[in-house]
Amino acid sequence: MRNARLYSLVTIGLAAASAASPAFAQAPGAPPPGVTVSKPVVREIVEQDQYTGRFDPIEFVEMRARVTGYLDKIMFQDGATVKKGEVLFLIDRRPYKAALEQSQATLTSAKARLSFTQTDLERAQVLSKGGNISEQVTDQRRQASQTAQADVDSAEAALRNAQLNYDFTEVKSPINGRISQRAVTEGNIVITDQTLLTTIVSLDPIYFGFTVDEKSFLKYQTALGIGMGVTQRGKGAPIMIALTGEEKPTHKGTLDFVDNRVDGQTGTILLRATVPNADGFIKPGLFGIVSMPATKPYEAIMIPDEAISANQDKRIVYVLGAEDKVEAKPVKIGPIVDGYRVIRDGLKPDDVVVINGVAKVRPGAKVKPETKQLPPTKS
Repeated sequence: MRNARLYSLVTIGLAAASAASPAFAQAPGAPPPGVTVSKPVVREIVEQDQYTGRFDPIEFVEMRARVTGYLDKIMFQDGATVKKGEVLFLIDRRPYKAALEQSQATLTSAKARLSFTQTDLERAQVLSKGGNISEQVTDQRRQASQTAQADVDSAEAALRNAQLNYDFTEVKSPINGRISQRAVTEGNIVITDQTLLTTIVSLDPIYFGFTVDEKSFLKYQTALGIGMGVTQRGKGAPIMIALTGEEKPTHKGTLDFVDNRVDGQTGTILLRATVPNADGFIKPGLFGIVSMPATKPYEAIMIPDEAISANQDKRIVYVLGAEDKVEAKPVKIGPIVDGYRVIRDGLKPDDVVVINGVAKVRPGAKVKPETKQLPPTKS
């Protein structure tokens, strides 16, 4: 039993040695394995980070009546594009027209009384100088004139209010945008500041908001200055957005807003981009994936992902050396850019890397290389 166990241990040890030793990488007399080799792609890149976010309108209005009355007319088509100042609803104007005319009449009467009291006061002042009227009578007529002036001021304010109420019977669009469906129909009574008539959203441009974690935000702030000052709308860092179902981002925007605090519960901060939307294709509420710059432009070394092997928790690449023998180099990897994996450390621009046939090679083994030039981007 002891001899059998010893034999097993020796067999396992020989198997491990054969796997680790270059001498056992290929059978004696076998030709070197054929592999494809290439120098890395070296070019200037900007790393991109991706986040999921949602589109929101820059302007959003809930249309409500500012006077109470019966809804007389609806003057738009559901879902239409409306302009600022366009009349959308018409509330029965007759009661407000009558109130406006009454206020105008009240003002006319008040002005007539004011004119009489001013004339009466002037006459009293002349008589008072000659001693033909007492000072008390003069004071009474002055008071009457001042009261009449106050009545005129009050009547003018009432007229302005009546005019406002009359104007409010025309419910106008306060913004340019697209209108929703009507929430009420003609003939219903609408109540001041309570009855929701419809909603309007602006579409061009449109906001895209998303949140980033604290660590990433500090990276953007340090490397790119994002969030360090006030940015005008449309003047920030460029970003690209892909809608649901799109393989690549095609919608351009500018990152021009960063919130003023990190959310204490989630540890994230809100970022917002402005996106042109001239054709109105993007609707508020849609989700998208934003690709935003994560670094400044720099010269990067990149290779295909399949050229990278795993050795426990390390990543290695095989580099062609003297006499067509390969050696393993540990590397630190970065993100994928244009189909290639960025190599942050461990590889030089002049290294010749095994990009195809990696499974056939072992460190120190000789190979039969076929050189290939990698394109700048990998489709």
